[in-house]
Amino acid sequence: MNAPQANFVRTSMLAPSQPPTLEKGYIAWFRKNLFATPQDSVLTIIAILLLAWFLPPMIKWLFIDAAWTGGGRGVCATVAQGGSQPEGWSGACWAFVGAKFDQFLFGRYPIEERWRPTLVGILFVALLVPMLIPKIPYKGWNAILLFGALPVVAFFLLLGGVFGLTYVETPLWGGLMVTLILSFVGIAVSLPFGIVLALGRRSKMPVIRMICTIFIEIVRGIPLITVLFMASVMLPLFLPQGMTVDKFLRALIGVSFFASAYMAEVVRGGLQAIPKGQSEGADSLGLGYWQKMRLIILPQALKLVIPGIVNTFIGLFKDTSLVSIIGMFDLLGIVRQNFSDANWASPVTPLSGLVFAGFTFWLFCFGMSRYSGFMERLLDKGHKR
Repeated sequence: MNAPQANFVRTSMLAPSQPPTLEKGYIAWFRKNLFATPQDSVLTIIAILLLAWFLPPMIKWLFIDAAWTGGGRGVCATVAQGGSQPEGWSGACWAFVGAKFDQFLFGRYPIEERWRPTLVGILFVALLVPMLIPKIPYKGWNAILLFGALPVVAFFLLLGGVFGLTYVETPLWGGLMVTLILSFVGIAVSLPFGIVLALGRRSKMPVIRMICTIFIEIVRGIPLITVLFMASVMLPLFLPQGMTVDKFLRALIGVSFFASAYMAEVVRGGLQAIPKGQSEGADSLGLGYWQKMRLIILPQALKLVIPGIVNTFIGLFKDTSLVSIIGMFDLLGIVRQNFSDANWASPVTPLSGLVFAGFTFWLFCFGMSRYSGFMERLLDKGHKR
């Protein structure tokens, strides 16, 4: 007679097996992102070859052979050009950027008064950083201080003429300071004004809809250069005798109106993407028009068009360079103005200045782009696992 077979019961769990070598770490990442298909492999190899051809001379020009210090054009020119560098030398002239750095930041703002724009910049960063962090409390007060109190404080600090501060006229402003002021004011004005224009264009009241539509289509059909030119040159012709408007203020108004028209179309696209059932559901709850827009429709619409909104902001930031058409010098304008300085005239000086200006613009635009991606992921509640 056969003995009954005993069943074995395991008393401990098996240790998890290690994933295959080719399915983890850097090898898996390269396979998935760079060599997933034969076409991807070919493009990856071409890109590597292009980088190998382009990067070494660029790094050599930007860093290795660059002139970092010096007090004049001699450090950025060869012996045949009247400088101290050997024949055949070519490198970035960062000494020029270092010598003109304060001017690139503040333009012709008086040196002894530059603590004022520096203080405004510190206040701006101190209020902007908490605004960008999602979970920091008191967002309402933060917004009031950033968009309400700071512009007033900055106006009196930068312009002066009160509280014992020396008056500094706006034609002396320039550099990165002008770029940031134009961008901040344009962004702060264009978003709410663009929302109002988008709602007005979708209004059921014919007069409101017609006014908003005409404004949007006219402004969007005119280049920003033309808007700035009209604000600077044509507007004074229509003002009463003896009445003048500051040139910088005219540029602020022109840039803000121009950005608002484009922002209105971005927001209108978000409003059209919201299903009609959302509006009907809000109506069934007894919500009024403004309650429905503020609590139901606009939050969803703005979330959908975050890329378009940030794209408009980035375009506005770069378009501030066009104020040079009316005699204002932003970062790019003040860099180009310094090319005519005989003390720094050399073949590599203009390219060095333009590289510095381009990197500065890229840094701000890239930061806005990355933050918009972060906000998209944070607000994408409907697709989280």
